[in-house]
Amino acid sequence: MSIKMAIPNKGRLSERAVELLSKSGIDLGEDWGRKLYVTAEEQNVEIIFVRAGDIPAFIDAGAVDMGITGEDLVAESGYGLRKLMDLQFGICRLSVAAPESSGIRNADDVPDGAKIATSFPNLTREFFGSMGKNVSVMEISGAAEIMPYLGTADLISDIVASGSTLRMNGLAEIAKIMDSQAAIYTSEKSFGKNRADMTDIVDSVKSVMAAEDRKYLMADVPKNRLGQIQSMLPGIGGPTVLNIAGNDEMVAVHAVISSKDVYRAVNDLKRLGGKGILLLSIDRLVE
Repeated sequence: MSIKMAIPNKGRLSERAVELLSKSGIDLGEDWGRKLYVTAEEQNVEIIFVRAGDIPAFIDAGAVDMGITGEDLVAESGYGLRKLMDLQFGICRLSVAAPESSGIRNADDVPDGAKIATSFPNLTREFFGSMGKNVSVMEISGAAEIMPYLGTADLISDIVASGSTLRMNGLAEIAKIMDSQAAIYTSEKSFGKNRADMTDIVDSVKSVMAAEDRKYLMADVPKNRLGQIQSMLPGIGGPTVLNIAGNDEMVAVHAVISSKDVYRAVNDLKRLGGKGILLLSIDRLVE
């Protein structure tokens, strides 16, 4: 049987999830955007496109074996899922915000009886309950930012990335409930049954992420400068050094370097007599 993996069908997590799986070698085909599920037969994986908020429940119920969704959504669901890896996108925080004109500057200032609008009622109740605050939590599914303006809530609890939406609507963050990012989750039961296949998927995604900020560098360098160049280009396990046919004065050096080091590395190599310097993008890197 194939592994069933759920990913968000739209929203802040969808595009990057599709990109990671595609780069990992999981063939979604050309029509994935118009289908609710696709089967990558060569990789023995079935990808299901559903709401990000539904994925924790589907994993817990065994409807899918694993899925990509936000830490905030898993925490809100209350299901005891197993995290396989963080994905370093969809980075945000669940925060409490109050109207700038309210005079509320931190969570301690929130009075008992305050009404809080949120699509994260469980986490919000837990947060204020831990502070001994007796607040009224109103669950909504739309934009929370409008609720204080309409007078239906005193504060909101919502996902914040840059905070610009809050500021545009006259709101200010007063407390953070939790940090969040996208991650791959499964259940303990599914992991026990499909450990090897899930490990292959996770390792493939890791190799894509590892490659994204690396470059493969090749250059011909003077052999008498090799000691300096080796210390300058450590690579993963040290640079690869190859002899050049018919040229005893030069050697070819290959190394994987961080993208942020490209400018320095190329200019240092030129100063040390490097020639034929070539940089290539890397699709996957298994470390």
